[in-house]
Amino acid sequence: MRRENQSSATEFLLLGLPIRPEQQGMFFALFLGMYLTTVLGNLLILLLIRLDPRLHTPMYFFLSHLALTDVSFSSVTVPNMLMSMQTQDQSMPYAGCIAQMYFFIFFTDLDSFLITSMAYDRYVAVCRPLHYTTIMKQELCAFLVAGSWILSGASSLSHTLLLTQLSFFMENQTSISEFFLRGIPGSPEQQQLFFGIFLCMYLVTLTGNVLIILAISSDPHLHTPMYFFLANLSFVDMGLTSSTVTKMLVNVQTQLHTISYVGCLTQMYFFLMFGDLDSFFLAVMAYDRYVAICCPLHYCTVMSLQVCSLLLALCWILTHIVALTHTLLMARLSFCVVGEIAHFFCDIIPVLKLSCSDTRINELMVFALGGTVLMVPFICIVISYIHIVSAVLRVRTPGGGSKTFSTCSSHLCVICVFYGTLFSAYLCPPSFASEDKDIAAAAVYTLVTPMLNPFIYSLRNKDMKVALKRLLSHRRITAS
Repeated sequence: MRRENQSSATEFLLLGLPIRPEQQGMFFALFLGMYLTTVLGNLLILLLIRLDPRLHTPMYFFLSHLALTDVSFSSVTVPNMLMSMQTQDQSMPYAGCIAQMYFFIFFTDLDSFLITSMAYDRYVAVCRPLHYTTIMKQELCAFLVAGSWILSGASSLSHTLLLTQLSFFMENQTSISEFFLRGIPGSPEQQQLFFGIFLCMYLVTLTGNVLIILAISSDPHLHTPMYFFLANLSFVDMGLTSSTVTKMLVNVQTQLHTISYVGCLTQMYFFLMFGDLDSFFLAVMAYDRYVAICCPLHYCTVMSLQVCSLLLALCWILTHIVALTHTLLMARLSFCVVGEIAHFFCDIIPVLKLSCSDTRINELMVFALGGTVLMVPFICIVISYIHIVSAVLRVRTPGGGSKTFSTCSSHLCVICVFYGTLFSAYLCPPSFASEDKDIAAAAVYTLVTPMLNPFIYSLRNKDMKVALKRLLSHRRITAS
């Protein structure tokens, strides 16, 4: 059964400016003149910056993008207003309204992000002039612009999707209020054994990652970018495990394998957000190791507090938008019968199989967004470690290469376990896929990997072992 959009309106009427009819001509000429001035002025700025090599600096690089954004921003709203004033036809089709809203939000957000980037550029130029060329290098400027475009596009897409789904939410044909979660396969006796095992693993995960966070926050020697991202990774690991395993443990203990419709969507959102955050943080930590090993003299400048905060904010914003997009698209679907989700939590693919609506858009977004979120960080990690390995091989000091590479071994272990199970679950050919295999893989990357991370990073890291010993000894002294 395919559900169609219930919105009966095919167009809207724009009230326009609150002016009298005899003033329409004057305001039309005024706004037309302002619009043409805006377009010509900003195009002139673009040409000047493009043609003059002396203006090929970060400040004018951002200014050229701001000029292009301003032209686009005005062109999204003003031409339609001028046309309505001239033709006296103030109607706008539904699709045109949605498209205009998307580009209006997109260019407004982009304007704001570019102005912020320009303010940061001026801050570096005035407050840190000796480091200006090192900090505001071409790669960082391109990264800031690309990040601004991506965040603006994702933000406007989320708002547009939310609006287009309002009619679905108002007249949702979903007649069910809950799903059944199949859970971990096995007999009732095995279920209790699994309950004990998974409960112990979950408690170990929480304890280990909390200790990592406390050790990093309490030891000033660990207040570096690498441990800053490790603390955030530990927090995300706890969130990923808690969003999936706790419900499974409750279901096993109570023998009630149901989850409400709203609870399923909520669990899906947090699973996607924390899972994507895990992937992004691993990529950022690989970049941090690349800078530390391949550009050691510039490490403190490149991985400054501002850059680390920016990377952290980008990771959280992007993953929130991706998770929200998938959740909103899932909420538009109809579920006509109470179905059994062949998993122990609400993952996208098993839930899509229960829908009686057309799921092609959802499947396309799973392929596009899911593939991007999974592959782009992985490619960044591979590129970073190619540079790291080449740099290590060039080290001629006896034992220097092994000592340098040992700082990355913990991170590599986590990457191999995390991406190995993800690829086996989501990128395996259908002929090799099975529900039990997917459940086993999901148990690894939602429970086993977060549990192993504290052991991997502490047992193979001398600084972490010292910080943990100091933390635990301080706790004992305080308790006594």
